[in-house]
Amino acid sequence: MIVLYSAGEGFGLPEVSPYVTKTEVQLRMAGLPYLKEPGMPHLSPKGQLPWIDDHGTLVADSTFIRAHLEKTYGFDLDHGLTPAERGQAWAIERMVENHLGWTGAWARFFIPENFDKGPAHWFDWAPESQRDSLCHDLLEQVQANLKAVGVGRHSNAEIIELGVTSLQALSSMLGDKPYLFGMRPVGVDAIVFATLAQFVNPFFDSELRRRAEGFGNLVSYVDRMMARYYPDFAWKPELKRAA
Repeated sequence: MIVLYSAGEGFGLPEVSPYVTKTEVQLRMAGLPYLKEPGMPHLSPKGQLPWIDDHGTLVADSTFIRAHLEKTYGFDLDHGLTPAERGQAWAIERMVENHLGWTGAWARFFIPENFDKGPAHWFDWAPESQRDSLCHDLLEQVQANLKAVGVGRHSNAEIIELGVTSLQALSSMLGDKPYLFGMRPVGVDAIVFATLAQFVNPFFDSELRRRAEGFGNLVSYVDRMMARYYPDFAWKPELKRAA
């Protein structure tokens, strides 16, 4: 059986990592049985989550995991899409993974209140005397990544502006459809859902979250995908926001 190595549930989400969520949703789209196990990034072939063990074959990175699964098990998550639509799906995925997702990471890691209630707890296992150093090293690593992709070189207001521009683009493309390309979800819906869930999740507070909540069709889309792929998860963000 396929083993999916993950970060696990936390921070108001069924899976902390949007990239693990992407792979998990795609496994569920394909109807492939799998086991989900906790994973440490340093044990991954590429030093990151997710990775899978498919009967002894290790594959890391959600994009390459999808390619491996489609080739190995003979399915196409984009079945029915035209070549132009497949190109659009790839462009959307790149915008979300290489741009929008990083603006969300900024809000989780560099708004101190969010970091303290979220990522800082990744080091609860460590002796208390080491936690500040581990948190400092993590923030330096994330800051370097943010600068490498360009997002971290901007002011806070500019980062928010960039994030909202991508949210507006997604909202316009989704329109009144239930899923990005019509009546059924395709491969790209997995990462769009995973990323938007991070934005509208009330566990973390930020201007980006409030702006995301202003796109009603995106909020409904997240609710729809959550109900479809995580029906047993207690996803009631409207109640949490009202509390």
